[in-house]
Amino acid sequence: MNDNHFKFTTSVIGLPVFFVLFLWIVYWVQIRFDFDFYQYGIYPRDFLGLQGVLFSPFIHENLSHLYNNSIPLLVLLAALQFFYPKQSFAVIAYGILFSGFITWIIGRENFHIGASGLIYVLVSFIFFKGIQTGYYRLVALSLSVILLYGGMIWYVFPEVDKTISWEGHLAGFITGFAMSLMYKTPEYAKPIVYEWQKPDFNPEEDPFMKHFDENGNFVNTEIVEDEQEVLVTYFNSDVSVNYILTKSEVEEDR
Repeated sequence: MNDNHFKFTTSVIGLPVFFVLFLWIVYWVQIRFDFDFYQYGIYPRDFLGLQGVLFSPFIHENLSHLYNNSIPLLVLLAALQFFYPKQSFAVIAYGILFSGFITWIIGRENFHIGASGLIYVLVSFIFFKGIQTGYYRLVALSLSVILLYGGMIWYVFPEVDKTISWEGHLAGFITGFAMSLMYKTPEYAKPIVYEWQKPDFNPEEDPFMKHFDENGNFVNTEIVEDEQEVLVTYFNSDVSVNYILTKSEVEEDR
């Protein structure tokens, strides 16, 4: 697989915009009609709390919470759709389910809401998958993700900020890493290595190099239609010159 695997389509913009727009619509409905959506979040180790595995990523506490999740989602979902189009929907769907279920198992007894768990899934998946492929474009993407969101790693520990769902962050990070191992990507094209770049290359045995003299000049001789004349072309690194000579002159020169 070569760089043609990476193609820009409308889904690269459409997917993140639609997803984030849906989050804002849910929040608008919540404040417009004074709905209490918090009860649909993840409540650990409670059977009814399992419904939050599906609903919690779409519920946010306030405008600041929603805004802080929206920007990373726009960037990461666009990157996911562009570089991993065949895996994008599976990563999103299973990422929500598995990270939510892990949160339900390990979380504190409180409602866990917000799309930050999915953000950690995306950061983890994109980073680890790019490193695993070893392909220069995807490795560069991994490094870019770390540069932008590397500081998020601290929020998987409870000591940093106990007011946030660090359990959801940790669950998302673990899920993203596991999915990077589970989903296979195509074999990307390796850099072309020419014969003369190989360590065992010997110019004296190469059929093409034998036509060059010690000064790097190459001479090619071919007979034109007139049997009395020969076209001789001399090449060097700077200029090529054609001479029309008679056969006798060529034989004398030889």
